[in-house]
Amino acid sequence: MAKNTQGNTLKVTLVRSIINTEASHRATVRGLGLRRLNHTVTLQDTPAVRGMINKVSYLLKCEG
Repeated sequence: MAKNTQGNTLKVTLVRSIINTEASHRATVRGLGLRRLNHTVTLQDTPAVRGMINKVSYLLKCEG
């Protein structure tokens, strides 16, 4: 039986610049796969990804 992954994803968009942010926050944004302003990626909804999103939530827009 195939697992439905449609409901287990998050769309994350970088809406603020990473200039003048902490190095660990820049690394977290890159770890999420975001490369430039207004870039959107679809990620699996896991505790690790949620933690990364919470760390840099002031830079992101997240849709369930």
